[in-house]
Formats: sequence, structure tokens, C-alpha cells
Amino acid sequence: MYFKEEKFSLWCDFVEKSFLKGEFLELIKDGKVNGATSNPAIFKSAFLNSSAYQESKKALASKSPKEIYEALAIEDIKIAADTLKPLYDAKDDGFISIEVDPFLSDDAKATIAEGRRLFKAIDRANVMIKIPATKAGFEAMQVLMSEGININATLVFSPKQAKGCIEAFKKASLTCKGKLPQGVISVFVSRFDRKLDPILQEKGLPTSRVGIMNAAAIYQLIKEADMPNVRTLFASTGVKSDALPAAYYVQELLFAHSINTAPLDTIYAFMKNKSNQVVNCPDKETITQFFDTISQSGIDMQKVYDELIQEGVKAFHDAFKDILAAF
Repeated sequence: MYFKEEKFSLWCDFVEKSFLKGEFLELIKDGKVNGATSNPAIFKSAFLNSSAYQESKKALASKSPKEIYEALAIEDIKIAADTLKPLYDAKDDGFISIEVDPFLSDDAKATIAEGRRLFKAIDRANVMIKIPATKAGFEAMQVLMSEGININATLVFSPKQAKGCIEAFKKASLTCKGKLPQGVISVFVSRFDRKLDPILQEKGLPTSRVGIMNAAAIYQLIKEADMPNVRTLFASTGVKSDALPAAYYVQELLFAHSINTAPLDTIYAFMKNKSNQVVNCPDKETITQFFDTISQSGIDMQKVYDELIQEGVKAFHDAFKDILAAF
């Protein structure tokens, strides 16, 4: 889905070979999605559980585990990129992301080398290299974007991380030769509410709002940075509670000049609502008042940010280890 005037995009947070060759084509044809993302957890589910990779894994049996992983991932990303290319050519998005080895998140030089290698191996203009928003990641983002490589800055939980991404992208734009590449800053949403809702409920405070308001605060920062080639991407937007509508985190964050990457179930739930339209982001005063209330309730948001970043990095580490161990 692409709202051209408001430049809102809906991307699919799922990649798997048989899906890419079937259902994904239909989703694009029907205008339901216009981009896609991947990560180690998504590839773990695909590579270890889908029968679509059996022949490829047999043919790659003599390779190292990481070589097998990369070969399978690159093949899927190429399929997705080629499928999405007509949308990319029409400037209706059409991007697909692939993440660097999550164990490189604190090694800028290795991340840069791998980002270059993956982008060259895939050889598609509509590919984004996904890099965690760590100190080393900021350095890698700047270098790779300055070389014309599209960047997806991932695992962004805090405004401080978002500012690091913005600074890296701005520096890259000053030295980039030729066409300025695209960048997205992937703000994780639902994990805040999964962590904090039980505490807020005990205190008699509204639940399922911290993720939305934190995402809104970061969206405002990116908007103020005024970079035409950079958008906010709302990630981790599948609901974690049966009490919420399935498309809650899409409909609440349907902001202009943004992207929402959602699981399949969430996308289908969103499409059932025929009245979907862009909504206004809460203003700064409302956001500030909200987090003042959160602070007064005894919740330390910096501690929450730190914990979620650590948990997010660990989850990708664990998924990657499981993939390599299986090969």
C-alpha cells in the first residue's frame, strides 16, 4: 500500500522463498504492500522450517554455515528485489532490506566490509543494507550511505539512537557523489508495551501507549531533520496482546512520510478496514506530558531503552546462532 500524496508505505515483514514466488506477488499486484524487510529471526523461521530450501541446502553442503546462510538469504533478497523493481522504478518504494551479521554490531570496519560485499553480491538498486543503531553502526551507516548504498538503521528504541542515525545520514549526504541513496530509521514499537503494560496496569495508567508515544517522539525528530531521502519506519508492529485490534500499531502510526513494516496477519487485518487514512502525529507538548506522567509513576525510560536494546541485539544474535548451528 502506498499513499502517494502523503508518502505512507506498508511493507511486509516476512521473507520466505515459496511466499516470495506466490502470495507476495499477489500482495503487490493487489496494492496491499510495496516493500519488504528481513532479519535473522525471519530467516531462521524460513531456512529451518520451510521445505523450499531443501535442494539449495543440499547443493551448498560443502560450504561453511555462514556461506550457506548468505547464499540462501541473497537468493531470497534478489527474488524480492526483482519482484519489487516495478514499484521502485515508479518511485512507489519497492525496497527490500537485508541485515549484516548481527555479531558485527560493535565492529564498524567489519560492518562496512560486509555491507559493501552484500550490496555488491545482490546487485540490485532497490536493496537496503540493514545495520543496528550502535556506536559502530552509526559509523558504518555514514560510510556506506556516502558510497551510494541505501541504509536501514535498525533496532532503534531511543531518541538518542535516532539522533545518532540522523547525524550519520546527514554527514553522508555531504560527501555522497551522485544520486543520494535512501535511508530509513526503524523504530521498534510493540516491545515497549509488552514490557511495561503490566506495570502501568497495576498503577492504573493507560496501557499500550508507550510504544506509540515513543515512536511519535522519534518521528518528530526525524521530521525536524528535514531529510527528503530519510523516513521513519515503524517496526515490531504486530500486537502482543489479544486485547488490542490486530492492526493497532499500523493504524495508530499511519503518519505521513513514514513506513510501517508488519507481519502478514497484521497486514490482512489492516486491509479489512476500508477507512484507513493518514493520521496526525501527537504534538510535542502532548508527548512531553505523557512521558512526564510515565516518569512520575516511577518508570525510568532510559533503563527501559537500555534493556530493550540489549534484548533486541541478543534476539538477533540467538537467531543467527541457531541458523548457523543448523547448517
